[in-house]
Formats: sequence, C-alpha cells, structure tokens
Amino acid sequence: MDKLIIEGGNPLHGEIRVSGAKNAALPILLACILPEGPVNLSRVPRLRDIHTTLKLLDILGCETSFEGNEVKSTVCNIQTEAPYDLVKTMRASVLCLGPLLALKGEAKVALPGGCAIGARPVDLHLTAFEKMGATFELDSGYIYGHCKKLKGANIHFDFPTVGGTENVLMAASIAEGETIIENAAREPEVVDLAEFLIACGARITGHGTSIIRVEGVSSLKGCDYTVMPDRIEAGTYMVAAALTDGELEILDCPFQELDAVVYKLREMGVWINEDNDRVIVRRQGELTGVDITTQPFPGFPTDMQAQLMTLMCLANGAGTIEEKIFENRFMHVQELVRMGANIKLKGRTAMIRGVDKLTGAPVMASDLRASASLVVAALAAEGETEVQRIYHLDRGYEQLEKKFSAVGAKIRREKE
Repeated sequence: MDKLIIEGGNPLHGEIRVSGAKNAALPILLACILPEGPVNLSRVPRLRDIHTTLKLLDILGCETSFEGNEVKSTVCNIQTEAPYDLVKTMRASVLCLGPLLALKGEAKVALPGGCAIGARPVDLHLTAFEKMGATFELDSGYIYGHCKKLKGANIHFDFPTVGGTENVLMAASIAEGETIIENAAREPEVVDLAEFLIACGARITGHGTSIIRVEGVSSLKGCDYTVMPDRIEAGTYMVAAALTDGELEILDCPFQELDAVVYKLREMGVWINEDNDRVIVRRQGELTGVDITTQPFPGFPTDMQAQLMTLMCLANGAGTIEEKIFENRFMHVQELVRMGANIKLKGRTAMIRGVDKLTGAPVMASDLRASASLVVAALAAEGETEVQRIYHLDRGYEQLEKKFSAVGAKIRREKE
C-alpha cells in the first residue's frame, strides 16, 4: 500500500492537463458489450477502476487492449456473470446489468462495492428493468436477472440517479420499442455515454435534460470515440491553485460543465479566465467563506465538496456545506481538523471557520474525493503531511503526484 509525502507551502505555477473522465469512461467501457464491431476509445485515464473494468470486460467475453490512453475492445463470446471478486471494489460494475439483460436475456451480477460514502442502492435500477420486462432474484449477494426480451417502457426515477439513468440508457438502446426516462440524471458523463451510444447507431434524444427518449434498434456497430475530460479533476486543480496562492493554466478543461463550481470559486475570491479549452486560475486577494449545498447536476457536485471545504479552511470568515447527495461524506473532516482546520458537524451540514494556516500531519484517506481534499490541503500546509491509504486516490486521479510535481509541488510516493 502506498502513501504520499507532501512538503507544503509551495505555490503551484505552470500548465497542467486534465485527463479523461473516470465517471464517463467507466459506463462507456461497459457499453462496449453492446456493439457488434470493434470499439476504439481515446483519452481513457489509466486508473485502478479502469483496469478493473477491463478485467471485467475480459471475463464477460470482450477482447481488450490498453495502450497509452487508448482502449480497443471487440466482443467475442458474451458471458453473463460479473463475479464478486471484481464487482466488490467498484460500484460502476453494476452497469453491466442492463447491457447483459438486453443482449442475452439474463445476468448474474454481484451486488456492488466502491467508496464507503453511504448507501447507494440499486433498487432504482431493478425497478426500471422490471418495467421493461425483467424479473430478479437476490441470493447470496448476487442479482439474478431474466427476461425474454427487454421492451421499451416509461421509466420515472424518484431521484435523478446517474447509474440508473446510464444502465437504462444502455439497455434501452437495443430494447424493443421506445423508452422514455423521466427525471433522468443530467450529468455531463451521462451525456457523454449517450453520445457514444449514438456514435454506435443508437437513437437517443433529450440527453442533458430531465427527459430522455430512446428508440431501440436491432443492433449497434463499433465506432471511434474520445472520452470527455474530467470536470472533477479540473475543479481539483482550480482549488489547488487558489489554496497555494499560485497560478495554474489548466489544459483540456471542460469549463462549461463546471458552472456551479466556478461560480462558488469566484464568489470566494478566485480569479478564473477561460480561453477555449484552457483556463487560468489564481487567487485574487483574500479568500472569503461561502455557503454551498450539493445537488444533482447542474447544481454543485458532491464530488467537489471536500475540495471546496479545504479551500474554505483558509478563507476569511465562515461558511457552510450541506451535503444532500450522500449521508456519509464528511469523513475527511476529522483529518482536516488534525491539520488545524476549524470545522463543526451538525447532521449533514459542516460549518467551517477559516484559520490562519494548516499544519502538516499524518492523515488517512477514507474515499476518493476525501483523498483529493487531503492532498490539496497538504500542498498549502506548513511542514510535512503524510497521506495514507491513497489507493482511493488511484481510483480517480491519473498520476496526480507527477502532475503536481511538474508545477512545483514537493510530493513523492512511498510504500507504507
């Protein structure tokens, strides 16, 4: 198991490039089960979750290769079981359920794992597929699904679930008839999946809105496709530039997908200037605390609340963060307090009062975004910080320590 050793207090300066979006690449990779021809994907980040997904695709009957940031996949002989040993480490694995049901009429998928940030039940997925004609049994930690042929249906989600929308979107692409998804998730990663499926021949309209219509086709073909840049990675770099009082030029930045984050950063006193696909970020005077509530897109993303909380730790005055997506996503708070932060928790609300400085300390990462928040906190802290259990970080950030080192950070990876 690895850890990061970070000597803080060095302003970051220079260019830093955003990798492909993990949360877009994972469903797109699992959608590679559907096309009959070869798929060539570009800008795929080299992450632990990506490698896990490729292992799963191999087990499910796809031949894959991964060179640089390009993945090639060809369907050979589709199998219908996603085993626990792979699914337990990554929640996105459940997204193979829809494609397998649509293609083969059956699926055996282990109940998923992933970050320990609260309950994320798959009930909404199963209810949607039942409306499309599937039946399910839950036994010994596995979902057993069966159907003769999935058929289009009107699906209304009680909550705009990203995974549920993606799962239904893939299955509906080759289901019989029309599927209408109401209260659909509007996240850019859902849009990217829809665009990939369209490139494969799917008939989809309304993606990016709360109502998506899918007219099923008999089959999909292979295609070449480039995964969108990672908006959460880009947002993390914005926070790092402001925290360290440096200036970063962020390349391949999906600026339009970061509206809510940019709005709050500017409200705090961060100067941000967009020029095509590059964005320049630096602190402009003193930082000021703000109030944030996490919401589904286009609201403020839950995946950025830990990083903004860290920035607020060094801002003037006080601010609050209300977490409305996951009930257990404040596990980074106690680690930031160990570094000198002044944060109080009350239910799902964190109250942050700015302090003069953070101080290096041994800290432990509890999930992916908590890891990122502790790393950027360490970049700004006085002295040395040891961030332990960074395997979470490796699930979502491609070569983060190398990218930060290239812009002036004193950061190195060691074995624990």
